[in-house]
Amino acid sequence: MTAEVAVLGAGMHPWGKWGRGFVEYGVKAARAALADAGVAWRDVDSIVGADTVRGGYPGYVAGATFAKALGWQGARVTSVYAACASGAQAIDTARAQILAGRADVVLVVGADAAPKGFFRPAGGDRPDDPDWLRFRALGATNPAYFGLYARRRMAVHGDTPEDFAQVKVKNAAMGALNPYARYRTRVTAEEVAASPVVADPLRLLDICATSDGGAALVLSSMRFARRHGVTDPVRIRAVSTVTPRYPHTVLDLPDIATDSAGGAEPGAEPFRASIARTAYEEAGLGPEDLSLAEVYDLSTALELQWYEDLGLCGDGEAVKLLREGATAPGGRIPVNPSGGLASFGEAVPAQAIAQVCEVTWQLRGQAGDRQIADARVAVTANQGLFGHGSAVVAVR
Repeated sequence: MTAEVAVLGAGMHPWGKWGRGFVEYGVKAARAALADAGVAWRDVDSIVGADTVRGGYPGYVAGATFAKALGWQGARVTSVYAACASGAQAIDTARAQILAGRADVVLVVGADAAPKGFFRPAGGDRPDDPDWLRFRALGATNPAYFGLYARRRMAVHGDTPEDFAQVKVKNAAMGALNPYARYRTRVTAEEVAASPVVADPLRLLDICATSDGGAALVLSSMRFARRHGVTDPVRIRAVSTVTPRYPHTVLDLPDIATDSAGGAEPGAEPFRASIARTAYEEAGLGPEDLSLAEVYDLSTALELQWYEDLGLCGDGEAVKLLREGATAPGGRIPVNPSGGLASFGEAVPAQAIAQVCEVTWQLRGQAGDRQIADARVAVTANQGLFGHGSAVVAVR
């Protein structure tokens, strides 16, 4: 088990389509996190910003951008990019600085002003960029991959579109209770089924939107937390940022080919399962210890896949878990009590940070009407393009 770092503060800017710049969203989230922590910006030793990149093209150097917006005060600065895993990479960077003794207090910020509609590549030719290639060579937007994953689950495990719809129903009910969510309306399975087909078998309400939003955390050493008068903070016990292992035989966005299975049998453990296992091993905990999970529900079908990859159930048993109500509030292991990306949409560099904000509030008992009773241990999980793992284990 590694040493822990304290989560002193958590803050967010509501998700939506606000028509303003990402800096405004990030600064609001950062100030909210600092206020929550009771720490002044001038007392922050380091700031780590999660970058936004479109189609392999870097748009923002987030760390310095946020430091300037908050007011230059000499803090160390770092900017990181790992697509949808950027927030977890930023948290891991901050944690490493604290555990190495290079900083006592680190501000982690991610924010985005996402384009309307589905993500698409930036202009120009970049044939060495797999994200650009999958758009140019295949014309495959993200929902095309979501549809492929859904079809695979239907073929391999017997999942149905009706099962996928129930994931949306569950998450929309929780998002309706979250003041930071973009979509705060409950939906029925019939409404999901009546929404337009986007990538068969997935319909519009089965997939997440793109959104503006921001999230921030104030992390500190345990020594600083105690000195600051916080004797029992939420603590980050593990961060997993692992990559896939050869042979990686299940197609992952944005790859347009898998590793060759002709000369090697498929590995015993899929990529996403390895992300979770690494986090559990570092934390000295297992799925049986969890009170809740926040997972990367780019689509309703992908949430079901995470149930299995997190070890919440056996291979092919995700639908059984869903139908039993085990992943709903009051169930054995509630998943996405925030409402998930189904309710928020993607604000790419902010979303892994937002997951940790949610579990922080849950573990503190501050989640209001969506509070999970007696929450003590939580895991967050997602993945980023190009093989970036992302999982965080937090405890109270």
